[in-house]
Amino acid sequence: MQKEVIYLRLRQKNKVSPYAKLVIGNIAQLIGDEAFCSKVEKMPIYQITKEDKNLIVIDVMKVIAVIQQGIPELEIQVVGPTQTIIEVQFPKKKLAPIYFVLIWCLLFIGAALAIMNFHEDVSMREVHQQIYKIVTGIDNPKPLLLQVPYSLGLGIGMILFFNHLFKKRFNEEPSPLEVEMFNYQQDLDQYVIVHENEENGQKKP
Repeated sequence: MQKEVIYLRLRQKNKVSPYAKLVIGNIAQLIGDEAFCSKVEKMPIYQITKEDKNLIVIDVMKVIAVIQQGIPELEIQVVGPTQTIIEVQFPKKKLAPIYFVLIWCLLFIGAALAIMNFHEDVSMREVHQQIYKIVTGIDNPKPLLLQVPYSLGLGIGMILFFNHLFKKRFNEEPSPLEVEMFNYQQDLDQYVIVHENEENGQKKP
């Protein structure tokens, strides 16, 4: 007798609340006979407990074992990633306004000092003085005609570079910061998966 086949693809990452009871439908996409898919989706796969950390890795082998135990006549074809990461979202504490102001001031002063030190290293004032003298023929120690537009352009350029003004996005293209954060998250997820597999291998007799 030929077995019924369903195709299973684990989601790369899932966000759940603490103490959630996960079923296969929460962590995987299924394609196949609707009756079998409906049964598989409702099968419990993991219970979040207080001992769990904020990241949990579930391997596809565990999912297949649960399905075969419940429906032995079903054949599973795995497509895509073989692990899924469960991120437990604990309630976040609201940041007090005083801390927000202090952090904002710290970042503002740090960024200002970095820009000032860079300009000092490349002798930006002397460059502006030379450009002003070349264009106008006047030796001006404070060429504000160049320095003011340059300062405004520096701020506008940073806004356009990061593609954000507060919560407003100028276009759908991701900013360099968002791309770097995405790459960092990908590396972090890969590390969690590899580290979890190493720990599971050490626990085996």
